[in-house]
Amino acid sequence: MIRFTTAGESHGEGIIVILEGIPAGLTVNSEDIDLELVRRQKGYGRGQRMDIEADCVKIFSGLRYAKTIGSPITMYISNRDFKNWLYVMSTGSVDLDGTTLLKPRPGHADLAGLMKYGVSDFRDILERASARETATRVAAGAVCKMLLKEIGMSIMSYTIQIGNVLANMSSIKENDVRCKTEASCVRCPDASASREMVKLIKKAEREGDTLGGKVAIVVSNVPVGLGSHTQWDLKLDGRLAQSLISIQAVKAVEFGAGTKLASLFGSFSHDEIFYNKVKGFYRSTNMAGGIEGGISNGEPIVITCTMKAIPSLSKPLHSVNLVTKQSARAEAIRSDVCAVPAAGVVSEAAVAIELAKVLKEKFGGDSLEDMKNNISTYKERLKTLQ
Repeated sequence: MIRFTTAGESHGEGIIVILEGIPAGLTVNSEDIDLELVRRQKGYGRGQRMDIEADCVKIFSGLRYAKTIGSPITMYISNRDFKNWLYVMSTGSVDLDGTTLLKPRPGHADLAGLMKYGVSDFRDILERASARETATRVAAGAVCKMLLKEIGMSIMSYTIQIGNVLANMSSIKENDVRCKTEASCVRCPDASASREMVKLIKKAEREGDTLGGKVAIVVSNVPVGLGSHTQWDLKLDGRLAQSLISIQAVKAVEFGAGTKLASLFGSFSHDEIFYNKVKGFYRSTNMAGGIEGGISNGEPIVITCTMKAIPSLSKPLHSVNLVTKQSARAEAIRSDVCAVPAAGVVSEAAVAIELAKVLKEKFGGDSLEDMKNNISTYKERLKTLQ
């Protein structure tokens, strides 16, 4: 079983992820993980925090001579900003003079978390609810991407909407999407839409506001048979949806044609099946987004995530002072204006982790060689259908 757990606060000394179940023999370079962390920090609209942090990973366990050894992989990312929060985030006993946050932000975990845990200062909540935690998921996802690459799978994401600006994907050649995305400061392959998105972000920043949007995630060369129809919690789309919806500010997840299917007749909603000796069984469309009945069907997995505008506004919304119960403006917490470009990178990681899990469940293997041999045997069996 592949699983991971994270720990650490946004302004604490650092954040940690422990990743278990990765087969032995996988080459893992910390430099490749750092590149993924850099991708997460980029994007027009990111806040001042990104000017302070320069994330890089330190691997404490699970590797020897740059190869996995089957034991848990422990990765640590330091928070450079911690030096400015030594008193506020002290793990020792201190006086709380001047550190209490009492005006919760609408749309954040502040008030609900404070009520749940019975604390008097919602910094106890926001520090862990912060999207800073996603850096650890990106680190874990980077390792899982390395595993998927060994099997021939690849993952990419791109921005399709920020605010009311939509990308025109019909004008982009499929083979150009990845390079055009990485060349854009908002990770949008449509250059014209990218420029309009930047203008909109600048407008939101001037007005003390924030912006959300949509990102697409595409996984290529996915083997048939990942996930299962046999139980509700084994369905691949259900597992991917849970992983993605847990990303801070993500409010909706769609597969394939998604909500567009509500307006279509069944004759236009499903992917007709074809066969030839070269391809075997295939579809000419991908309305299902590569998953049918909770099982991957061999087509690319296509997912769209909707991210709401970040709830930390420099011109805060109406709130209530927790002590006086009087009307007040919410706390103005330093934040991004738009984190949609980063959401795509985090989504890639979330998808990579979940696919690595189902890959291990399907094919097993304590070593990478064993897993590859099992996959090869499985593919040979599938050829008997052709």
